[in-house]
Formats: sequence, structure tokens, C-alpha cells
Amino acid sequence: MQRKDQLDAFGGSVLLGVTLLLAVNQITVKLGSAGLQPVFYAGLRSVLAIFFVWGWLVFQGRPPRLHRATLGQGLLIGTLFAAEFLFLFLAIDLTTVGRASVIMYSMPVWFAILAHFGLNERVSKVKAAGLVLAFSGCAWALLSRPATGEASLAGDLCALGAAWGWALTAFVARRPVMRAEGPEMQLFWMVLVSGPLLVLAAPFFGPLIRDLQPIHIVLLVFQASVVVAGGFISWLWLMSVYPSSTVASFSFLTPVLSLGLGALVFGESLTWSILGAAGFVAAGIVLINRPVKPAA
Repeated sequence: MQRKDQLDAFGGSVLLGVTLLLAVNQITVKLGSAGLQPVFYAGLRSVLAIFFVWGWLVFQGRPPRLHRATLGQGLLIGTLFAAEFLFLFLAIDLTTVGRASVIMYSMPVWFAILAHFGLNERVSKVKAAGLVLAFSGCAWALLSRPATGEASLAGDLCALGAAWGWALTAFVARRPVMRAEGPEMQLFWMVLVSGPLLVLAAPFFGPLIRDLQPIHIVLLVFQASVVVAGGFISWLWLMSVYPSSTVASFSFLTPVLSLGLGALVFGESLTWSILGAAGFVAAGIVLINRPVKPAA
């Protein structure tokens, strides 16, 4: 599809749908973790997603081909992807969905810092203000936990680890070798490597099966097919067609939606501190992704 300079009605509808899907993803992870140990659940999801992503590439007439020249970077991006979701699934198991989402979506802060030093993408004054806001929101969320005991410091720190894993994954994806592979092959490398790694790591985090019910299997298939193969590919497609800054700015909606869904589904507390932290992170993301006007 031809690249467009601005978001149209169709692109906006798809973008809102993907944003909502990514928020629902957090809910299904917590529900699924009641039946399967979180790291094992994440590993099985990646293993199943291999077949869905492979099928999509074949359908597009571009079956995946693994080249020796990309082996090192492919293994690296897959390992980082594994670390990202190991931390995320543990975070959602140990803390609230809303808190995990707010802290994880501080990712643009860490990516902007990496890009400044490693990709020669300089931080402007506006982006610096966004970094300060988003960092402040993340710190606020980490330092203010409700007295109800539903959140833990370990879970919050795992969410921060997931944010760093996501930022490092995006950083490797922007490097020349993986950039030449294209977004769909990048995703194939991610699930191909992360699946076995997470399954092998899972026994170190406790019993693999908790209270497995048929609904947990349904949620696992939903995660692998709709969230990973559908949602992630749709997001990458949006980034390839519409201005990346516009698409990325919509990411602030995901933690906001996650807060609401967490309160609705699990009865999670919506304190002023977490709402304020979410507002700071959201404002920071918007500023970080604001396009820079060319000099006159």
C-alpha cells in the first residue's frame, strides 16, 4: 500500500482497534496466568505464533528465509523479545494490569535515550520535556502503591524490565541488518527464538500448570493468533503506511484503556496517584513522538 502523509478514516479505525486489542491483551494475560505459569504461558504463545506468522508470510507470497548474515542479529532480537515478555507476564501476575501497563509504556523514554546515543536521533527540547514527563510518571507509579496489597514492588520492577526489553528490541529492529529484513520477518525472528527460550526458562519460575481449564487454552490461541500474528502485524503495517510519529502517539491510549479494563474486570483500585502517573506518561509519549519541524 502507498505510504500516506496523514492518518485517514480507515487508518484511524484500524489504529484504534489495535490500541484496544493491546489493552485487552493485558487482561487476557492475567486471566490466562490463572491456568498456566506466566513464563510457560508466554513461551507457548510464541511457539504457537511461529505457525501463524509463518502462515501469514506464505499467504503474502514471501515465505520466511533465514540467512546466515542475519543470524546473529536475529538471535539477539529474539532473545530481547523473550526477555520483554518474560518480564511482562511476570509483572501482570505480580501487580495490577493498570500499573504494569503504565510502567511498561514508559518505553519511549528508554528508546529515545538509546536512539540518541546509538541511532544518531538527537533529543530536541520538546522531546526532552517529554522524557522528563514520562520518566516522572514512571517514577510516580513505582513509588506509590495502594495500601490494598494488590500491587508489589517486584511486579512493578518487572514491568520496568519489560519496558527496557521492548526498547532494546525496537533499537535492534532499527539497526541496518534487521531493518533490511522488514517488520514481518523481524516478528518471525522474535517468536522463533523467544518460544524455545521461554519454554526452557519456565521451570525455574515454578510449576508449569496451575488450574488449567478450557478457557485458558482458548485465551492462549487468541494470544498467539489475534494478538501476536494479528495485532503486532497490523501495528507494523500501520507504521509502514502512516507517519510513525502519529501511530506511535496513539500508544498512550493503551495504558489508559488498561487502567479502565483492569478496574472493570478485576476491580483494581484507581487511585489518584496511578491516574496522575498515567497522565504524565501519556503526555510524555505525545511530546516524544511529536514530529520535529524542519529548520527554515
